[in-house]
Amino acid sequence: MATKQQSRTPQSISIKGSCDLVTEFFKFGVNQILFHRGVYPSDDFVMVKKYGQTVLVTQDLALENYLDRILKQLNKWLLTGSVTQLVLAIIARDTRVTLERWVFDVTVQEPPPTEDEAPPPTKPEAAIQSEIRRILKQIVSSETFLPNFEDPTVFNILAYTKQSADIPAEEWVDTDPMAIEAGKSQQVKLRSFSTDVHRIEAMVAYRYEE
Repeated sequence: MATKQQSRTPQSISIKGSCDLVTEFFKFGVNQILFHRGVYPSDDFVMVKKYGQTVLVTQDLALENYLDRILKQLNKWLLTGSVTQLVLAIIARDTRVTLERWVFDVTVQEPPPTEDEAPPPTKPEAAIQSEIRRILKQIVSSETFLPNFEDPTVFNILAYTKQSADIPAEEWVDTDPMAIEAGKSQQVKLRSFSTDVHRIEAMVAYRYEE
């Protein structure tokens, strides 16, 4: 008797699954920036395997706890669709001048089609990870075009949210955008990645004076 052959179709990624992927990307992306831009000493980082490549993560307990708190809140905002942009600003420690702004725009993809429309193809997680790898590699290679810092630096993370966002007052405060003056700013667009739910577009702006 002939048997019917069946194939398994990939399942569409859930909203929670997408939020977790985006949050994880920010964790490793921020760590790469802080390491490769020398904001923290290289001895503060260890190598781990992620996305099929070697990445660096901090072993500085204070920094790790700080990032964990931010990432937990980011995940909550992603789940409610409240966050539109995340910015990592690198600032000269003594003068408080903004030297770089790493900008990550967060877009929620179009809602799923109605029952009368064919569903879009599901994006495999392997394809998402491949796109993330390319962004992380760009962060590493940014040292080839970004100016070297002459003075010690610190960083700040800014979150841009919708008016309806639930914002913990004890942890997040309103602040200035830490922008770089238009006449002294150069911008480089980086790669993007997307899931079935979110799209993340990246760019870096840096202070440039002739």
